[in-house]
Amino acid sequence: MSFANLGLNPTILKAIEASGYTAPTAVQTAAIPAALAGSDLLVSSHTGSGKTAAFLLPSLHRLATPSTLPGKGPRVLVLTPTRELALQVEKAAATYGRGLSRLRTVCLVGGAPYAQQLRGLRDAVDIVVATPGRLMDHMESGRIEFSRLEVLVLDEADRMLDMGFIDDIQTIVGRTPDTRQTLLFSATLDGVVGSLARKLTRNPQRIEVATPVQHEARIDQRMLFADNFSHKNKLLDAVLRDTELQQALIFTATKRGAEELAESLFEQGFAVDALHGDMQQSKRTRTLQRLRDGRTRVLVATDVAARGIDVAGITHVINFDLPRQAEDYVHRIGHTGRAGRTGFAVTLVNHSEKHLVRNIERYTGQTVRIDVIAGLEPTARAEKSTRPRFVDKAKKPYAGRSNDRFDGARKAGFSNNRPPREGVTVRTRQPAK
Repeated sequence: MSFANLGLNPTILKAIEASGYTAPTAVQTAAIPAALAGSDLLVSSHTGSGKTAAFLLPSLHRLATPSTLPGKGPRVLVLTPTRELALQVEKAAATYGRGLSRLRTVCLVGGAPYAQQLRGLRDAVDIVVATPGRLMDHMESGRIEFSRLEVLVLDEADRMLDMGFIDDIQTIVGRTPDTRQTLLFSATLDGVVGSLARKLTRNPQRIEVATPVQHEARIDQRMLFADNFSHKNKLLDAVLRDTELQQALIFTATKRGAEELAESLFEQGFAVDALHGDMQQSKRTRTLQRLRDGRTRVLVATDVAARGIDVAGITHVINFDLPRQAEDYVHRIGHTGRAGRTGFAVTLVNHSEKHLVRNIERYTGQTVRIDVIAGLEPTARAEKSTRPRFVDKAKKPYAGRSNDRFDGARKAGFSNNRPPREGVTVRTRQPAK
């Protein structure tokens, strides 16, 4: 099977060939002809399966034919859960659509200047890639309408629902024409995602692409049990000093956890950055560019911020905090072992989290090997896993790149001992006489 067999416009085929792609992936082979036929699609596929091209190529095929409808609104709308993924999709659209005459794309994401986005919406636009929150802002101000919309794409729908965007998504969809084609891509099509899909689509074709064995085989998965927080940090240090490690992506459960761990690693001499949802878009873009350039060896990130990271040099994914959902484990480890390379996925597990390990193994259908590091073996009867509740904020932030709000507080000498708000009476207990 080649892209030429899928029925795509010759101009788009030239762009695909120029990009170096010769054969479509399984999800592209199944989804592209169905989308070209006009069907609504519900597609389940794993990270790195080529799903972006699976919805962009047939959408660009549509755009090769000029629209006869009046208005300036987009003909294709792609909703993504994160800024990074939105920017990645827009870049792919420009790459595959380079041969189309006057193709105009606009990316609407939070953390980016409004003025630049407003300039992009002044004239007729072909493709809008957006995160739900920022798109809602433009809709409420009357800056965008969907009278010309032909295709609506929900990319990583499960993640958007996990992030609480269901109300925004339903509002956005309610403003689009009933005649639109809807393409929904998700890691899973069950539960809440399935319920939403039934509301948004008409007689959809369901496509499920299983993770191929050869893809899984490129990732060496292992788990290390930690007795407590101190033991976990020692295990992390040992993994980061692996001679095979080129670049590592470390996952934490919270934004604060990402900041504190990155700061700690910086003080130990690692070339490290943090990435999380509170950072401004310009700062997140610079952080990712440092990672792509190889200047950052270790990136500490939350699940939300890590969506859209596509860096082939990542050799190790480390779960410092175990994900609550088994699906997130698959998304996380999918950031390594790309482009035919062998990757390593190391998960640090507290003894109280064995049930989460069982959930992951049931979901993946694999047993993850339990490993030990010589000299750092867990004890037979482990202490409770405890993370320090308070962190010494007097320590210098790593390379001046930590969260701006916390940086300002540190520079001002503020601590957790905040004064009471104005107008609030604080009562103190008098000592007994």
